[in-house]
Amino acid sequence: MKATGLMRVLAAAAALVGAASNAQALDQIKIGVGKLSSTAPVLIAQDKGYFKAENLDASFVFFDAAQTITMGVSSGSLDFGVTAVSGAFYSLAAAGTIKLIAGTVRDEPGFQQYAFVISNKAYAAGFTSLKDMAGHSVAIVQIGGPIHYVLSLLEDKYKIAPASVRALPLQAIPNEVSAVAGNTADAGIIPATAATPPVTKGAMKLLGYTGDEVQWQAGGAFASTKMIKDNPKLVERFLRAFRKGLADYHAAYMGPDDKRKDGPTAPAITAIIAKYIGQTPQQIESSIPYLDAKGALDPKDIDHQLDWFRAQGMLKSNIKAADVIEQKYLVTR
Repeated sequence: MKATGLMRVLAAAAALVGAASNAQALDQIKIGVGKLSSTAPVLIAQDKGYFKAENLDASFVFFDAAQTITMGVSSGSLDFGVTAVSGAFYSLAAAGTIKLIAGTVRDEPGFQQYAFVISNKAYAAGFTSLKDMAGHSVAIVQIGGPIHYVLSLLEDKYKIAPASVRALPLQAIPNEVSAVAGNTADAGIIPATAATPPVTKGAMKLLGYTGDEVQWQAGGAFASTKMIKDNPKLVERFLRAFRKGLADYHAAYMGPDDKRKDGPTAPAITAIIAKYIGQTPQQIESSIPYLDAKGALDPKDIDHQLDWFRAQGMLKSNIKAADVIEQKYLVTR
């Protein structure tokens, strides 16, 4: 073989070895998410290659309840979670197994995180306002879950005795949809992404979005304390990719004043979200939640949530927001 031919062969072999080496350098991570628009930062990061740029091979595991994701991260079967905070999350944080590393969704006016929907039967019978909740059943996912908490905020705002409202814990978002559409629940608080299709089809009535009524820190990205301690560099790589996805989301749907204002990149970002959660772009456009551009958290609101869970007997610990959040990653509003 001529020298030039040999050199080409050796160069090709070296390229193959280098490619194999790069492939091996990718760290595999599992991220627990729901099929909701609020998980957009990691969906965008996956689609645009931000995880791979950090030498991360990310895969998603989809769930229908936030608490299941929380348990998965705490146990180590998931590396990261991106979902709503809950009583289960705070209990595990109190046990020292899990911490928030960034904020995601907030309930804010003009955005669509949770929809308050009414069954057609209950609406026809006169349940046409949040003030009418007393004496009715409201579908939620789980007792102590984020939807249970936002129900309590609405009850407090409208001076409705919690005992007069029958909260129906149905364990999964699709079960909520079925209960309201089938008239076995008078109403439901359902993530807007999941509520939009049945509302569009006329299977239930949309009363409004909870962010127009109450504002709170609804979700975040989190990891186990073991992951944070044993592999901090991996957590930092995850966060870099996550924040790039977050910045893309914010640029697509929000103006400088943080109000809803679709920019030129909105159609492309909408298409990415739609692809991963199995909805049409038109459905996604009407269920866009608020996500802070920097992944900021609201410790004051988290302290309020902790006080509520303690008052309900769902949390025994006296932990504060500072104990729940990994402080070295904290960005505040």
